[in-house]
Amino acid sequence: MSFADRFAGKRAVVTGGASGIGFGVASRLIAEGASVALWDRDQAALDRAVAELGSRRSAFQVDITSWDAVAAAAKSTVENLGGIDVLVASAGITGPNTTLWEYPVEAWHQVIDVNLNGLFHCNRAVVPHMLEGGYGRIVNLASVAGKEGNPNASAYSTSKAAVIGLTKSLGKELAKKNITVNAVTPAAVKTAIFDQMTQEHIDFMLSKIPMGRFGKVEEITSLICWLASEECSFTTGSVFDASGGRATY
Repeated sequence: MSFADRFAGKRAVVTGGASGIGFGVASRLIAEGASVALWDRDQAALDRAVAELGSRRSAFQVDITSWDAVAAAAKSTVENLGGIDVLVASAGITGPNTTLWEYPVEAWHQVIDVNLNGLFHCNRAVVPHMLEGGYGRIVNLASVAGKEGNPNASAYSTSKAAVIGLTKSLGKELAKKNITVNAVTPAAVKTAIFDQMTQEHIDFMLSKIPMGRFGKVEEITSLICWLASEECSFTTGSVFDASGGRATY
């Protein structure tokens, strides 16, 4: 279900917006009236997304691990859209599935760099524009792994736990500024990110979900879009479960 004009006049940035949950969010924001800037490092995926989304969308190839690239993308987005009212920070990678003591050092740094440092860059870049406009909604994508810690996914679990901490801190910093900052912690959702995981790890994640199934993109999108809307006006620094009953705190 979509809500006509819920985001009319709003300008949104969606990172990782060319595929998966990010693309689902971007599609719904546009359907509900927003103008959306997709930030993604995959140019081919961006081209496909732009072709599918029609009007009121722009696209920027951005490596979020680079502060300079993110700052430049924010500047170009503001020039293109006139401001930034919403950020949905969805970009992320899983990293390899192995024990911590066998975890490749380079892979560890890459996961932390994308999932934590990249998200920090994006939050840091948009907040000044939201402060200038006197309004903002930030939704950071964490994971149930950040609450519970998945075995053989130490870097991913650590990065998502850190996203929860960042969200709580920033939410309190902006609590009196009409800018809310919240996080969503999905269980596994079957998207292209599964291609980065072993089948054993996928089976493990499914076994932990009381509902006995993976989440659907549209289920996560519904929650994200409420948090990104004007209706979410008295909730900030909070973490919202979307895990089929796996985590309920």
